[in-house]
Amino acid sequence: MCEDNHGGLGRRALFVTGAAAALTLGSVSFASADGRNRDGDQETRTVRGTLPPGSPDFVYVPVEVPAGVRELRVAYTYDRPSVPAGTTGNALDIGVFDERGTELGGKGFRGWSGGARTEFFIRADEATPGYLPGPVREGTWHIALGPYTVAPQGLAYEVTITLTYGAPGEAARPVYPPERAKGRGRAWYRGDCHLHSWYSDGRRTPAEIGELARAAGLDFINSSEHNTHSAHAHWADVAGDDLLVLLGEEITTRNGHVVALGTDPGTFVDWRYRARDNRFGRFARQIRRAGGLVVPAHPHATCVGCNWKFGFGEADAIEVWNGPYTPDDEVALADWDSMLVASVRDGRDWIPAMGSSDAHRSPDAVGSPQTVVLADDLTRRAVQEGIRAGRSYVAESARVTLAFRASGGRGEHAGIGERLAVGRDTPVTVRLEVTGAPRCTVRFVTDQGVLHTSAPLPVGGSGTVEWRTTPSYAAYVRAELRHEAAAGPLPGPLAAFTNPIFLGRTGG
Repeated sequence: MCEDNHGGLGRRALFVTGAAAALTLGSVSFASADGRNRDGDQETRTVRGTLPPGSPDFVYVPVEVPAGVRELRVAYTYDRPSVPAGTTGNALDIGVFDERGTELGGKGFRGWSGGARTEFFIRADEATPGYLPGPVREGTWHIALGPYTVAPQGLAYEVTITLTYGAPGEAARPVYPPERAKGRGRAWYRGDCHLHSWYSDGRRTPAEIGELARAAGLDFINSSEHNTHSAHAHWADVAGDDLLVLLGEEITTRNGHVVALGTDPGTFVDWRYRARDNRFGRFARQIRRAGGLVVPAHPHATCVGCNWKFGFGEADAIEVWNGPYTPDDEVALADWDSMLVASVRDGRDWIPAMGSSDAHRSPDAVGSPQTVVLADDLTRRAVQEGIRAGRSYVAESARVTLAFRASGGRGEHAGIGERLAVGRDTPVTVRLEVTGAPRCTVRFVTDQGVLHTSAPLPVGGSGTVEWRTTPSYAAYVRAELRHEAAAGPLPGPLAAFTNPIFLGRTGG
């Protein structure tokens, strides 16, 4: 074993290339495979260093890989000293890029596990979940370290790289899930578009997630691993006539997370930038070119790096409800409602809302909440069109079903995500039919705020609530279904909510 002490950051140059700041350390070299290395022989190098507070977002360790390598294996550790209350401790992510380089865009990307694993391997026929199998070709590879947070004492790390020599195994051809399932024609389909398996920081296999999705009454799901598309080739056996599996990624930047929903198989979207780098638009366009939707996730989450900082100009939808309903979801809902008001005021397009479970492991419930979409069929394109058009509502489970409609006096009518094109002073009746929501309260929310609140629904959970208004009084109406409040004047947590119905002939 050979050791190399990289020391502190002060010994190396800092490179800023238009994206988040990055540091490249000195190279780690191995002996050339010139015939002295027999099949199965191994060589190991260990490097150590310390990253100070204020380190760049990414630190690259170049590794000179010779010819004749069958497997690359990397293990790492770092210290976790005690820190004062209110101060972040050490957290170090890891990934790898191959000989094609670390250029923004990910041409050389071979895998990322964040902080979920302490070691990984790559070879032609197999790789650790989160990493892409394939040949370990000759050239300069880069171990990517991501100091997510650094304690005041600094972050001391140790990285061990092991090469195993020999002929590469035979690479398997990836098989992807179909883009169509057996649907019911134009119907309401239930989905969960934000899920994590063991291919990032989840603990469930795709098969386990598929089983839970079916038990939750879902018709479709979306694979959304953190900063890797390595799971795409592992969903084909999970999909079936009764479950459509879309492929995507959760792009986890230092300034917020965004779900790429339903991209082409094998699409990788880079995450190595901040809002100040002015790079997000480029990758949002990449998502759409790959046939996906751009969905900022949990925009008001309080975890480090989770709060959305890129604005919503590129968003196709917004994840307003993420997992169990919490105060940050309430803030996200209110913020989204303000966006609806702005769209009406400015006469521009509006952004639909959706909800997902973000389930990682037990006891996280797959399908809670879930987005219920009116789609022409159970296909990738039809589901995406329904989400993009806002023909959807969010429910805490498959037990909750809503039917929401607005109608005028001459037979005009409109549903969720649509416009009722009637005159400003035309009387409009708004009607919500509910099942599966015992003792819940219905609220009708407009651009003025909450203008109608019902009495609690019966214990049987079913009921119908009507309200009458005009377009001059309410530019849009959306429905909220809430549980009884535990105490005080605040509303209870959501059981469901709808995208709006717009009223009048013009507006957002």
